[in-house]
Amino acid sequence: MQTTTQSRAAYLLLTATAIFWGGNAVAGKFAVGHIPPMTLTAVRWTMAFLVIVAIGWPSFRREWPIIRAHLWVLLGLGAIGFSLFNMALYSAAQYTSAVNITIMQAGIPLFVFVTNFALFRIKVGAAQILGFIVSLAGVAVVTSAGDLARLATMEINRGDAITLIAVAAYGVYTVALRYRPTLDWRSTMVVMGFAAMVAAWPFALWEQVTIGGQMPDLPGFAAAAYTAIFPSIVSQVFYMRGVELIGSNRAGLFINLVPVFGTILAIAVLRERLHIFHAVALALVVIGIGLAEMGARRTSESGR
Repeated sequence: MQTTTQSRAAYLLLTATAIFWGGNAVAGKFAVGHIPPMTLTAVRWTMAFLVIVAIGWPSFRREWPIIRAHLWVLLGLGAIGFSLFNMALYSAAQYTSAVNITIMQAGIPLFVFVTNFALFRIKVGAAQILGFIVSLAGVAVVTSAGDLARLATMEINRGDAITLIAVAAYGVYTVALRYRPTLDWRSTMVVMGFAAMVAAWPFALWEQVTIGGQMPDLPGFAAAAYTAIFPSIVSQVFYMRGVELIGSNRAGLFINLVPVFGTILAIAVLRERLHIFHAVALALVVIGIGLAEMGARRTSESGR
């Protein structure tokens, strides 16, 4: 059972994570025309890995026996959660708005709930299910641009479809974090950051050779630098700690705050237009996460 102090700490960490991840989608949209999506992911994780290895090498060497025993788990987590997720996210930014991308990330808890139940029979309370349904309704509103009839004919744009791949990747990553060994966060980030970098470069090279990719300019490198420090390092550490404190089901729901902060940043930085259906979707997402977290907290406090 989590203590009140642990829960509060997790709330702060996961809220900060959502702010930085909201900025990640905005940076991906800002980077369009300045650096290609696969190249952005590769450059981002190369920058991040250089920082991480500089500060984490001593702990990595000290904990190598544990790392070696769980090496493939850590490499897989880095490749899927760090690299695949972001390659899909930045690719989606070529075809859809940052507001759409951030709001659609509220679908990540679906994959967390379903996968946790399918693999581990982890049950969720009625309030969590209701909260998820309300949040999912918000995703449906933004995906259909306020016209739910579009969902029946699957008329969604290419960027939104690619975003769903990113959503699935991070949902799987969140559940799989349960297999991460207990390590110093620096050791964990060294291995997973390395995996993300190695996984991204073949796609970046393919992109440059076959799609007529462009070399990054100064704004492109600026976008890569932001994503390297905040979404890549700070957010990942905060998120892993949040999962440790309150579990993946509850922590995953805080991803629903990404649309709130992402939308605010997209409007402020990119001057994207906020439509009425965006406001409706955001309201549903916020209400959903509130309902789900209240239900999860009651379940945790009752010991069930």
